[in-house]
Amino acid sequence: MSRNYKFYNPDGVYFISFAVVEWLDVFTRNEYKTILTDSLRYCQQNKGMEIFARCVMTNHVHLVFRSAGEQKPELLIGYFKRFTSKAIVKAIIENPPGKQERVFTCTIPESRQ
Repeated sequence: MSRNYKFYNPDGVYFISFAVVEWLDVFTRNEYKTILTDSLRYCQQNKGMEIFARCVMTNHVHLVFRSAGEQKPELLIGYFKRFTSKAIVKAIIENPPGKQERVFTCTIPESRQ
């Protein structure tokens, strides 16, 4: 999947999907889902993101949205994904690892190379 979203109409409504690295089931823990939903809420309240629908699966997200502010949709999504991914990685690293999180911490550094 392309990392560069192409939005031809800045005022349009778009459906996008994005997956977790290596399709890991990150969103099985409420803590990580909360980071994601808090990030979406922040973008709604402060960045001009209007969300029509969202679907958070265990390893990917579907989103129907538009940029209601002056922010270009691609910059808005870029900001959201960058902030959210860093916050989730930080939470995974800082929390005592269970069996599943050990897989996350082993996978995260490899995927950054």
